[in-house]
Amino acid sequence: MARSRTSRTLLWAVPFVLFVVLAGFLFTGLFRDPREVPSPLIDKPAPAFTLPKLGASDTLSAADLRGKVWLLNVWASWCVSCRYEHPLLVELAKANVVPIVGLNYKDKNDLALAWLAERGDPYWTSIVDADGRVGIDWGVYGVPETFVVDKAGVIRYKQIGPLTADVIEKTIVPLVRQLEKS
Repeated sequence: MARSRTSRTLLWAVPFVLFVVLAGFLFTGLFRDPREVPSPLIDKPAPAFTLPKLGASDTLSAADLRGKVWLLNVWASWCVSCRYEHPLLVELAKANVVPIVGLNYKDKNDLALAWLAERGDPYWTSIVDADGRVGIDWGVYGVPETFVVDKAGVIRYKQIGPLTADVIEKTIVPLVRQLEKS
């Protein structure tokens, strides 16, 4: 009799414990910011690339940027969130804190050029990733995304989703200033 009571208790207890554990993981996830997905590229060398410049006949490579702290902003003319962050990038560029390289992602050149002409061009230069392969190398989930790269070509920060004034002021600008000193 005691054995069957123990068996019934285990049959009920095991699914209950599994449910509680799963509910705990799901509940914890409610309080996490989806933009704070850790990137495996943080503190690793930035992926190599050589891409054509938007609206120009020459190219830019990661090696061309060695010795500079720089920002890589992945954007596209079809990106709705890019419209939200774009004025912030224009202001950041005016402040001349850090060179901003635009990675125009899976876009048409004429639409991208028109978009920049209409909204202002915050980029030191924009490069074209028409097929998205460089974006894949950088671990891009979607647009917009922004990376801070140090003088040695190492990725130090990644922002998934649009930049905010708060992120620029409290995270990016202090990080850039710190990296400029080292």
